[in-house]
Amino acid sequence: MEFFGIDIGGSGIKGAPVDVQKGELTAERYRIPTPEPSVPEAVAEVVAQVVQNFKWQGPIGCTFPAVVKNGVAYSAANVDASWIGTNGEELIASKTGGQVIMLNDADAAGIAEMEFGAGQGRAGVVIVLTFGTGIGSAIFVDGRLVPNTEFGHMEVRRKDAEHRAAARFRTEEALTWKKWAKRVNEFLGRMEVLFSPDLFIIGGGVSRKHEEFFKFLKTRAEIVPAKMLNDAGIIGAAMAAAQRFKL
Repeated sequence: MEFFGIDIGGSGIKGAPVDVQKGELTAERYRIPTPEPSVPEAVAEVVAQVVQNFKWQGPIGCTFPAVVKNGVAYSAANVDASWIGTNGEELIASKTGGQVIMLNDADAAGIAEMEFGAGQGRAGVVIVLTFGTGIGSAIFVDGRLVPNTEFGHMEVRRKDAEHRAAARFRTEEALTWKKWAKRVNEFLGRMEVLFSPDLFIIGGGVSRKHEEFFKFLKTRAEIVPAKMLNDAGIIGAAMAAAQRFKL
């Protein structure tokens, strides 16, 4: 069964129809740069363009880089602050004509990883972390999601953790893999003190190069790379729509 997934990010908005029983895109994803400024009306218009590209009619799952409760954004990471307090589900539904569920972007990626990726069949406490422009997070306890964790905004050395350990800072500060991994280790150590996880799943674009830095990571918990890569958000969003709007 197909549902549509949209992944809204600070730099791009991408989407595709998804076979939610297989966890696979059924068409090549379509991407449009995120508008600047990334105010709600402009972002919703771009989402509608992505949906219209596929002539999609039906329920839509949509990720968003923020705390999201009942369709309302309570924060705004890497998007315009005017999103705070906006009901994204209602706004995007008005632009696309379809039923919409909106959820935190890392939660969506985690849902896909737990069902079809590196977390498949794993019990206990699993923490999914996506390293990119920022750090996204999702935590699962025996397969059940605890939503909107946003661990990337935890304070480490008087900064948001993501302002030290996000993948973009490795590039911007010309850090070696070893030096960047030291920052990641500090963050993972904090996670272990708080949650004693059984498994860390590391996602984001940097996970493609996990051989470069996993050897420098030292945790009690097992660490594995994510399998769903850049399709995780789209797939997880579509899965959330399938759960909400069962046909």
